[in-house]
Amino acid sequence: LLLLGLAALAFLPAAAAQPPPAALRAGHAASSLPAAAAALRTRYLLYDVNPPEGFNLRRDVYIRIASLLKTLLKSENWVLVLPPWGRLYHWQSPDILQVRIPWSEFFNIPSLNRNIPVIEYEQFLAESGGPFIEQIYVLQGYAEGWKEGTWEEKIDERPCIDQLMYSKDKHEYYRGWFWGYEETRGLNVSCLSVQGSASIVAPILLKNTSAQSVMLDRAENLLHDHYGGKDYWNTRRSMVFAKHLRVVGDEFRNKYLQSTDEADRTHYKEDWTQMKVKMGTALGGPYLGVHLRRRDFIWGHREDVPSLQGAVKKIRSLLEMHKLEKVFVATDAVEEGRQLIVSLELVTFD
Repeated sequence: LLLLGLAALAFLPAAAAQPPPAALRAGHAASSLPAAAAALRTRYLLYDVNPPEGFNLRRDVYIRIASLLKTLLKSENWVLVLPPWGRLYHWQSPDILQVRIPWSEFFNIPSLNRNIPVIEYEQFLAESGGPFIEQIYVLQGYAEGWKEGTWEEKIDERPCIDQLMYSKDKHEYYRGWFWGYEETRGLNVSCLSVQGSASIVAPILLKNTSAQSVMLDRAENLLHDHYGGKDYWNTRRSMVFAKHLRVVGDEFRNKYLQSTDEADRTHYKEDWTQMKVKMGTALGGPYLGVHLRRRDFIWGHREDVPSLQGAVKKIRSLLEMHKLEKVFVATDAVEEGRQLIVSLELVTFD
């Protein structure tokens, strides 16, 4: 087939080798395409969230955007462009590159693709023909707020409430953070006031813009379509951590925590769609796992978070309750906090 295709190309008239019309070049909308061709083209959905947000919130926003993509796929051919990781507040290792990090560093991309079509940002650049995003929608609330007891889902194009995090260059392109890709440019930026679940944006993307690439900034303003529903859990299950990370984790568990999938009855299949596990069959490892949040979490939850001494007391009581001796602690506590919990048989991962 490849040889036949090349042969056919060789006999095309010279005119076929001319550059594509302006409407089809990188960074330009394809609204002038014939209806049949437009129906077959791939459209790209990109998104980002408020810069201070952490890893777990960003995972949760992915689930919301996945619901939106499933809604869009009922009408058109869309693919989700995974926003590169970087510049997160909790990542405080100056010796490690922290920008332009692809999702494949953390997640298994084939697993994600079993749920919705996704591509890395670098692949988007290659497919779309250049570092252009045709339409950027900045999601925001309503300036007037909402009346208590009268919640309704709605979305409207409105003037931007806050100062835009984008600025125009001398060529009238919009420049911004764009995950550390300085060469990326936006063609159009506007603000959408939104109050509702993720799929409320679908009519805007399907009817109000013909842009081939659309970015939703501040996507955390969207709610889940059906929190805890089948689609929610399918997306959550598809977010399998990358195998190279799981290998390191399994080696650590085995060496320091005497924990394996076999002993813990947490058998795993590479294809999450084939995993059929009955509730209550997992045993778990012979250790207590603790996520001990301090620093910025305390600033926003001063009345709800126990003191470090109180946390240690709680850990001890849980160890006694479950007849365990080892504790694995994931924490951002400063050095004094680490010293306070050293009396426990503590296992850390450095």
